[in-house]
Amino acid sequence: MHLKRAFGPAEVPLLDPFLMLDDFHSENPADYTAGFPWHPHRGIETVTYMIRGIVEHGDTLGNRGSITSGDVQWMTAGSGILHQEMPVAYRGPMQGFQLWVNLPASAKMMNPRYRDVKSETIPTVSVGKGASVKIIAGELKDVKGPVQDLVAEAEYLDVTVEPDIQFKHSIKKGNKAFAYVFEGEGAFDTGKKSSIGSEMLVVFKDGKDIVAKSGSAGMRFLLVSGKPLGEPVAWGGPIVMSTEQELDTAFRELREGTFIKK
Repeated sequence: MHLKRAFGPAEVPLLDPFLMLDDFHSENPADYTAGFPWHPHRGIETVTYMIRGIVEHGDTLGNRGSITSGDVQWMTAGSGILHQEMPVAYRGPMQGFQLWVNLPASAKMMNPRYRDVKSETIPTVSVGKGASVKIIAGELKDVKGPVQDLVAEAEYLDVTVEPDIQFKHSIKKGNKAFAYVFEGEGAFDTGKKSSIGSEMLVVFKDGKDIVAKSGSAGMRFLLVSGKPLGEPVAWGGPIVMSTEQELDTAFRELREGTFIKK
């Protein structure tokens, strides 16, 4: 599957507790219909957010269904899950994101769980003049996002700013935060005056308030922040544990057929 990796293993622990962000988008179904066939996860949460398009989902918990435009799938792999995510050919531009959130060592072997978050349950809040925010996780202006029982503290926002408008947002002190622009362009108060355009990532200093100013075409971006875990990361493909020994155990259990816990 063709995708852009905004950040990944090389950036650990820059954005702790976040491990990876993938942006998959195309107008050509041949670029994405191969999808993500059956594969395992352990020790993390995966968050799939569809901007436009359809992804068919299945997993070993028995969940089956479609993630359609505007929907979110927030899956906690915990002790182990096998799943597949298969995009369906879509008329027009298809776009989605997958974010990986690390689990603390104390929760890596928790029971897996799955949240199917429909677009109509995700609230949109107006912020000042010319800016609106979809709240997937977190709270803004006393409005909470639908994903609330998180293990690692996280805020996940989809921000749309009309042309030539300034947007401000406070980040909790000590938390890590990043913005990923996927429509339009603008500037962020990062000490640099250069314009930030589509497919660009902005990493903020810990606990810094976010100030963004959109350009003449407006701007839309993901704004994600969270409390760092500050724990060791042992990463092996789709499995993220705290030690190499735990990784070895996970892959041995995959080979032996004991990976899925009852």
